[in-house]
Amino acid sequence: MAPNDSAHTTEEARDLVAGRRKAARYLVPVGVAGVAAATIGLVPALAASGDPDLPKISAQQLIEKIAASDAQQLSGTVKINTDLGLPSVDGLASLGPKRTGGGGGSSASPDSKLMELASGKHTLRVASDGPDRQKLSVLDKASEYSVIHNGADVWAYDSASNQVYHSKRAADGKKELGGHPGKAPGDVPTTPKAMAEQALKAVDPTTSVTVDGTLHVAGRDAYQLVIKPKQSGSTIGAIRIAVDAKNGVPLKFVLAPAGGGKAVIDAGFTKVDFGKPSASTFDFTAPKGAKVTQDDGKAHGGKAPNGPRGQESKGLNVIGKGWTAVYRLDAPGGKDTAGLVSGKGDMSKVPPEAQKFMNSLGDHVTGKFGSGTVFKTRLINALMTDDGKVYVGAVSKDALVNAANAAK
Repeated sequence: MAPNDSAHTTEEARDLVAGRRKAARYLVPVGVAGVAAATIGLVPALAASGDPDLPKISAQQLIEKIAASDAQQLSGTVKINTDLGLPSVDGLASLGPKRTGGGGGSSASPDSKLMELASGKHTLRVASDGPDRQKLSVLDKASEYSVIHNGADVWAYDSASNQVYHSKRAADGKKELGGHPGKAPGDVPTTPKAMAEQALKAVDPTTSVTVDGTLHVAGRDAYQLVIKPKQSGSTIGAIRIAVDAKNGVPLKFVLAPAGGGKAVIDAGFTKVDFGKPSASTFDFTAPKGAKVTQDDGKAHGGKAPNGPRGQESKGLNVIGKGWTAVYRLDAPGGKDTAGLVSGKGDMSKVPPEAQKFMNSLGDHVTGKFGSGTVFKTRLINALMTDDGKVYVGAVSKDALVNAANAAK
């Protein structure tokens, strides 16, 4: 071997090793990308293999299964995320009407407290033992709010304020928690079952109802029922309801908006047990030092409050049908209220917080009906005309304008 052959051989070996390292530096990411691509390609197959293999069922059969469900005993945890697209309403709480009568002023009153579920993320614990015993608890980081229905009594406790609300109105069957944990006083739906019942009321010839496969929810096998409006102009894109394959109880409810983006409502069990809850679950004794408010049932004079569902509503008409139905009613205060809303009236007595809130929601519109302001959320929109009429529905702004024009 020549004197330099050894050196050349060593250098070539070093170059070869370096070359391999350099190649590896570029080939490894390519290899990883290839594995990633292969994995992504397998995701649908893996996801499908994880779904429960259940007998085929039609949409009609699944609806009948929900209707026939007789599971009255359960306990579990529900996660609710509601995003209506509303701006912050901080500082506006004091502007709302004050309750009068037996339950007036109590921070523990379910009629107002449970309306907080209409926005944000919440964790609930629910329990039911037939139509006479239910419990609903809203859990916060540092506090808990509970409503307990036990026989003729409805108790509510707000640990943050150490206030207790008590009512005997459940004895007439009108103020109980709806026969199952989910419909609180004031008809606020708080569980997938209560929400599903409301959605199924909308099923008519204007509705598409299908079964879209199976899934697991809270460790239970479930079918997925999909409800969609056939009509254009609705703000609702689709409603998906996960139905327990064994007992027909809705386990998850998701309402997606027609405009896309995240769900308006996403509510589902994370844990559920269909066994009989302990009897002590529904016991309640007011904590020492708590302020107890007794509700004598006279807060509304014994009549349903005015509104689209109230029997005392006046001037209410329905324009259209199905998912694009629009309700027309007279604005409280008529033209005076409309003038304040449009900014054309005397705004001197309107608090700045309320002015800011209304301006953040409203769009000025015109048409054959005249002019007015449309207030928008991701689900419900309302048009208040300058002459004091209100058109409201789960429809687009254009649909509201068209309804107002048609009413002329």
